[in-house]
Amino acid sequence: MFRQLETQAFRKLSKNPVQLSEKRVDELLASEWEKFKATTLGSELEYEIAKETLPLGVVSSFQHWDPYPISIVSAKGAWMTDVDGRELLDLSMGFGAMLAGHLNPVVVAEAKEAMETGMLFVTPSPISRDAAERICKRFSIDLVRFANSGTEATMYAVRTARAFTGKDAVVKVEGGYHGSYDPLTVSAKPSLDKAGPADFPNAVVPEGANPGTVYVVPFNNLDSLEQIFKAHSSEIACFIVEPVLENLAIVLPDEGYLQGVRDLCDKFGIVLIFDEVKTGLTAGPHGAAQRIGVQPDLISLAKSIGGGLPLAAFGGKREIMQVVVDNKMPHFGTFNGNPLAMAGVRAIDKICTPEALAAAEAFNMQALTRISEIIDEYQLPAHTVGFGIKGCITWSVEPVRNYRDYKATDFKIAELSWLWSLNRGIITPPGLDEQWLISLAHGQREIDLLVEDFRELAQALRA
Repeated sequence: MFRQLETQAFRKLSKNPVQLSEKRVDELLASEWEKFKATTLGSELEYEIAKETLPLGVVSSFQHWDPYPISIVSAKGAWMTDVDGRELLDLSMGFGAMLAGHLNPVVVAEAKEAMETGMLFVTPSPISRDAAERICKRFSIDLVRFANSGTEATMYAVRTARAFTGKDAVVKVEGGYHGSYDPLTVSAKPSLDKAGPADFPNAVVPEGANPGTVYVVPFNNLDSLEQIFKAHSSEIACFIVEPVLENLAIVLPDEGYLQGVRDLCDKFGIVLIFDEVKTGLTAGPHGAAQRIGVQPDLISLAKSIGGGLPLAAFGGKREIMQVVVDNKMPHFGTFNGNPLAMAGVRAIDKICTPEALAAAEAFNMQALTRISEIIDEYQLPAHTVGFGIKGCITWSVEPVRNYRDYKATDFKIAELSWLWSLNRGIITPPGLDEQWLISLAHGQREIDLLVEDFRELAQALRA
């Protein structure tokens, strides 16, 4: 038996789920794809043009889906406008990068001021020092360095751990996504025919990667982690994990799991890295680590800390970050800590008060509660999960505790749910396993639209 993380999260299972008609789901999917193609001719044309210069017609491969993705021309607050002139409610919000909302006036004002004083110095500056102080205070870390993407932040955190321990092997969670650094691409979303046994998964290496030694463990399984540590602690530098998995919709840690991870890392002398690129301030005013009450040795940050400007950071305990000071782990970057990105830190520090984030979380909890009631009313084989200002509908009657549970969810209905919303002016990430985000720009109108859209889908499924 297990207990979900209590008081910090939301999860409500369906009371009396009844299986959906596969024929009905197929009919709705076919109808919705026809509707999509009929109402997005501008996006189709833009896609055909973009393919001439961009692989897949996009700037990041996750943005592509068949037959073509939606193309956006502008955004403000919680809304975006596509090339066909449609107004779309943005519930993706850049996976958290747009936590403050599109074109938040405080972010815009800080950015304009930065552009008037200088966009890039490539020298030390009180501007970057001030931002570092704000990040260290908010996330309770001793030292921090800035970077430009989540991939950089997780890469340098791992390199820091390796330099500190003098060891090279990395342990990560099966299904965990941490960007594009070679060791962290291992088993990000492996096919089950290659993944091996659930308790001790294979390390599935994508083509072109050269990851070194990587051990893979299931989330929420302390026994497996301890056995890997016992067998290989002499070579393991670090264990990197999202405190709440947000690459598989939302997977919550069991009660006590993260404290158990902390204890095992201490016992075996292994550096614990929390990847908070996607949680960060979306988990609360001080991030997921402090909300849950388990402090890692190092933390990686991005997305929510920059107000929509490109920004990332890694930092942690002084004795570990000393390897940067001693140049055992050289860290470089022309754009690191540039004034424009630092303006984003100042803005977010002003905007993301406990009160503002609590209000957004209350809206999210309202949405989760109301959607859970619809799931029960229509006896849908689904449940809701939430953490901070993020939420999701998982198409499974059982809790998802790890990657194998996630792979057992119903992806066909997940595709229908996503496409249904997109055709009705609500955009969420295209991965079918992501989550919505209630930003500081969302209000009651947006929550009502989200909830009523799901009610219409439920009615259609049971028609």
